[in-house]
Amino acid sequence: MNSAKMNIAQLNSAHVNKEPVNSNRIFVSLDTTAISKGSNKVATQISCLLNEQAKTEQTKISATLVRNGSRGMFWLEPLVEIETPLGRVAYGPVTKTDVAEIIKPEAFNGITDHPLCLGLTEELPWMKKQQRLTFARVGLIDPIDVDSYISHQGFDGLKNALTLTPQEIVNQVKDSGLRGRGGAAFPTGIKWQTVLDTPDQQKYIVCNADEGDSGTFADRMLMEGDPLVLIEGMIIAGIAVGATQGYIYLRSEYPQAHKILNQAIIQAKAAGYLGKNICGSQHTFELEVRLGAGAYICGEETSLLESLEGKRGLVRAKPPLPAIEGLFGQPTVVNNVISLASVPIILSRGSEYYRDFGIGRSRGTLPIQLAGNVARAGLLELAFGISLKELLEDYAGGCKTKKPIRSVQVGGPLGAYLPASQWDTALDYEAFSQMGAVLGHGGIVVFDDSVDMAAQARFAMEFCVEESCGKCTPCRIGSVRGVEVIDKIIEAKADSDQKAQSLTLLHDLCDTMEFGSLCAMGGMTPFPVRSAIKYFPQDFGLSSTEKTSDKSADKQSANEECDQ
Repeated sequence: MNSAKMNIAQLNSAHVNKEPVNSNRIFVSLDTTAISKGSNKVATQISCLLNEQAKTEQTKISATLVRNGSRGMFWLEPLVEIETPLGRVAYGPVTKTDVAEIIKPEAFNGITDHPLCLGLTEELPWMKKQQRLTFARVGLIDPIDVDSYISHQGFDGLKNALTLTPQEIVNQVKDSGLRGRGGAAFPTGIKWQTVLDTPDQQKYIVCNADEGDSGTFADRMLMEGDPLVLIEGMIIAGIAVGATQGYIYLRSEYPQAHKILNQAIIQAKAAGYLGKNICGSQHTFELEVRLGAGAYICGEETSLLESLEGKRGLVRAKPPLPAIEGLFGQPTVVNNVISLASVPIILSRGSEYYRDFGIGRSRGTLPIQLAGNVARAGLLELAFGISLKELLEDYAGGCKTKKPIRSVQVGGPLGAYLPASQWDTALDYEAFSQMGAVLGHGGIVVFDDSVDMAAQARFAMEFCVEESCGKCTPCRIGSVRGVEVIDKIIEAKADSDQKAQSLTLLHDLCDTMEFGSLCAMGGMTPFPVRSAIKYFPQDFGLSSTEKTSDKSADKQSANEECDQ
């Protein structure tokens, strides 16, 4: 094994009390966000510098440039990491003009006094407090290097799975408490059990990588930084339910992920982890990447399947469930990227290990994405249970504009807008559901006090107008009428009677959409609308004491009283 493929512990041990010679490594991210901020230019400058050094008679620096995934600290990109006897030392944000001053012999011996030197990467506050399970290798390895993946416990879960029966694998996933990370939070093991129990000659594993929620990028970051863990998870799923073919339905706006996934599939197949006789077993699993149709609705699993079959992305009526009649009418597991990528650590460390993270029925960890008006945007992985307030204060660093935070939207464009009074709520599926919100894919978008919440409510309806597949009337027509009614409320100004009539109509319309729509597209559009009116009435020209009946809210309150 050459030095570039040694694991971190071996490399650090080899460097102690020795002059770095050929095993120095410099890491620059190839993540889409890092590239957008100039990481390719920085990497090119480093390559040129290393090539020039190699041509000199007395070589000062001998090093290897590794393009890794992002560490998730996007405000510090382009981030450059230099491996030293102490560990990796981070520099950022780096420009191409900084390279010559950073890449010097002394930088490979430890922490320097360069103004961009941040210290040991793993000791930075953002990294130190995390509980990285699914994202454990992201930012550490070359994403398509199978040997590097294996040296960091890659394919350990698959090797364990090959010693188990399909039912034993499914039991492990059920016992772990893993729930769908795409937003629906349905127990992953239950879905697998249904496919396993459904007899058929052909079954499929479909990965939903059509990540379209605002403020979310966890799927992309993982596919670009550690695609092999997704591939491993899909192989395990195939073995568990008896599927021999898998498809990754990838968002068309992710060209970098597309390229990396295809390269990783080629490398995995060459190493014997895909195709026939996986790892010398009798199991077969083939995998392809298919580009999405560019529509938000194709993130809904049945619409995705329609698109994958070459049809227009329209939502299917359920039943039958995709687990029974899915792709091409066959039993199909449809899981999100993070759901599938969480499986290898469950099979590697055991269901109890994974279940020990989290609270209540929300087990394991969640990749949390901080976006919008924040000083420190990025991704961190933590166990369920941390509060929004902790995330905003300890990680996001407040608003980039230095203004007070007014509202936070969690769970994408169809998630509720949460005021400060609700920021103590723990990130937990049930806790969010109880207050009429959704945790979704873990995306958190922050707004400062300059935001117009009436405009945000209107945007929710307008978004549904643009992205609805048009199959059902409540969603197709209701969203159009929703925009019109919100405009009337805003324009009514001092006419309180007209406002009251319009608000009553809007609440009735939200009821129709929530309970009559075929899928969550129309069913969840009322969430941001209702929350904006409830918590920010002044933006609609309403006084804080002005009330208009929200029937669904009244019903919910009545039900809660009965339950108590």
